[in-house]
Amino acid sequence: MTQTEPNPARGAVIRLFGVILIILGSLNSMLSWRGGFELLSLPVIMIAAGALCFAIGAALRRTSR
Repeated sequence: MTQTEPNPARGAVIRLFGVILIILGSLNSMLSWRGGFELLSLPVIMIAAGALCFAIGAALRRTSR
């Protein structure tokens, strides 16, 4: 029986998507703050969803080792 090497790139795409969501959500909230507008719930949801995606991707990477 041959044993295959674990894929070290597993979960990389979802982690990258999470980082992109975190950056976009924080940029949106900073621009709203700078413009004097009230902070809407969309940037907060984007940051939370990005953190969740990043955590899922990190968990996938740990389980592949």
